[in-house]
Amino acid sequence: GCECDRYMEIWNNVFTQFDNDGKGTYAELEQKNIDTGMGLERLAVVCQDVHSLFDVDTVMKITNKVSQLTGAYYGKSQKMDVSLRVITDHIRSATFMICDGVLPSNEGRGYVLRRLLRRAARHGKLLGVNNPFLFQVVDIVVGENQCQYPDLQEKQSYITRVIKVEEQNFAKTIDGGMKIFADLLDAHKAEGKTVFSGEDAFKLYDTFGFPVDLTAEMLEEDGMSLDTEAFRQLMEQQRTRARDARAALGDIAWAGIDLGLDTDPTPFVGYDALEGTGKVLAMVADGELRESIVAGVEGVIVLNESPFYAEMGGQIADHGEIKVGHSTFSVSNVLKDKSGKFLHSGTMLSGEIKVGDSAKTLVDLERRTAIMRAHTATHLLDKVLRTILGDHVHQAGSLVEADRLRFDFTHFSAMTEEEIRKAEYLVNKAILKGYDITVEELPIEQAKEKGAVALFGEKYGDTVRVVDMGGYSIEFCGGTHLNNTAKVGPFRIESEFSVASGVRRIVAITGEVCLNEMDANRSLLRSASGLLKIKSGQLIDKLLQQSEEAKSLKQTIESFRSKEISMESERFLFGAKTVGDLKVITATLDQDADGLRKMADFLRDKAPNAVAVLSCVRDGKITFLAACGKNAIAKGIKAGDIIKQVTSVCGGSGGGKPESAMGGGKDVLKLDDALATVDDFVSQKLGLSE
Repeated sequence: GCECDRYMEIWNNVFTQFDNDGKGTYAELEQKNIDTGMGLERLAVVCQDVHSLFDVDTVMKITNKVSQLTGAYYGKSQKMDVSLRVITDHIRSATFMICDGVLPSNEGRGYVLRRLLRRAARHGKLLGVNNPFLFQVVDIVVGENQCQYPDLQEKQSYITRVIKVEEQNFAKTIDGGMKIFADLLDAHKAEGKTVFSGEDAFKLYDTFGFPVDLTAEMLEEDGMSLDTEAFRQLMEQQRTRARDARAALGDIAWAGIDLGLDTDPTPFVGYDALEGTGKVLAMVADGELRESIVAGVEGVIVLNESPFYAEMGGQIADHGEIKVGHSTFSVSNVLKDKSGKFLHSGTMLSGEIKVGDSAKTLVDLERRTAIMRAHTATHLLDKVLRTILGDHVHQAGSLVEADRLRFDFTHFSAMTEEEIRKAEYLVNKAILKGYDITVEELPIEQAKEKGAVALFGEKYGDTVRVVDMGGYSIEFCGGTHLNNTAKVGPFRIESEFSVASGVRRIVAITGEVCLNEMDANRSLLRSASGLLKIKSGQLIDKLLQQSEEAKSLKQTIESFRSKEISMESERFLFGAKTVGDLKVITATLDQDADGLRKMADFLRDKAPNAVAVLSCVRDGKITFLAACGKNAIAKGIKAGDIIKQVTSVCGGSGGGKPESAMGGGKDVLKLDDALATVDDFVSQKLGLSE
């Protein structure tokens, strides 16, 4: 406790005896128990003699990292401290949540995580940080907790990536919304309103993607409230409109409404050709069937056949163009409806296309090739993982993009660094082997006899498509592939981590993306070597050398600092004022709190009859530290009592133990007056004053 009557609960005991039904009836439990616990962080507060869990060393290191990134330092102002505490607390929570498999979303625990990250990001903006920065704090959180939570280190890159992406996405929505919110808020205040309109909150949400919970939180900080009922009504109206729009979209929204076409699937002709022709069978724009689409309109085109690969089996869709004469429709996505019709989504760039037109179809060759590189590499990776880890490994999901792949697989533990490097090596070895890739359609039983492996997400009929990579990898697959593994190019595993209990994920890159990264890494290596004026091969040795030199210099500085404190302490003792048989020392030093503590400890240990009160001023705030030797304590002089005396003069407070105590003050002009009271205080305690 202290003068402010604040007490901190360290340990509580709950005797569970009754079951309350909520209606005033308490039924005695058959099995009673005692719930007892001591909060680890609360205990750390006591053991480290600090004021709150935010001042505990492991937590303060996180805050210091936040300060380094934001330029805002703890203790400068209450408002700044609140933001630093919010960021510190939320980034810790978010790191552990993501490690446990929670991902940002709009529902359940994922929504809690999203709110934590967005609130922390907003407080970063309050501190003047306009770029993503939270992801840079993850390494400190992991470093301070990995001793008891080793999974944190294993998933560090994944956690960092999730937080960075969420920050980047939030930054896009918040930048535009913050200015609009500020303008709307000023308008409300100018009219003397204390309730923010639901219409304006909905406008922020619907137009700018600005989260309503963030709007409500900022309003609360400004002493205003939100008309949540009006906002709720507008949201319900929007949902009704969305349901109607989905119904109008019919087949495209998989609602089962016919486009007026037969139920035969669209023939895919893109295995062998990336250009072709097709007849326009149907078109949709603005949720309605159309006879034509003109320039500037977004819509969907259905053809009688297509070389565009529709997203399925983990492979993303092709991009490209559909052309009729000089009229061009840019295809940005291709999906399949329930009947297997290919729905080419995109934007009309120029001219007009009508139902019944004969169109030319052109798939983006460079993008398709990059996707095929990643898909072929996925098959090789699947084979390699079963070779290294065992036959229990099965694909549990995948995503194949242009020169990037994500592969989920069943496995009971994290892969070791050695296993990851071996997998990467074996995939690259298979690429260099230059296996010819053949594709054939076989009866499913014959395919199984050949050793083909079924891939996740595929549905198989009596006849299946089998992709054979020189006998090394044989799998069922409906996707597009290269004709030789050598065309995959370099392959690198970026990360391996858990996505669910018993399911691991590998993220890897191939082709041009891998080449670009290799080039960037070489440039970085050359730059680092150039700065240190050494050859690239000497970089590690040089860094180790500099690390040792820095450590040695730090030890030397600490040694000199200790000697300096020792010499200065001797001078203080020599010039100390004698009160009774005690030596009273008061001084203001050009030190930080740590320096005061070291000085006070030295004086207390060196002179058992010493009573020392030291102070320093930082950013307009006074820090006091009192220390009493054992002889002084025996005579009734306690450091905690002295601190209460001197801090009260400067409009502050403090306390502590008989041998050591700390406190603070606000009025710097009264610092000398505060120190002057120490002699009288000691005299009174010794009974020497008149």
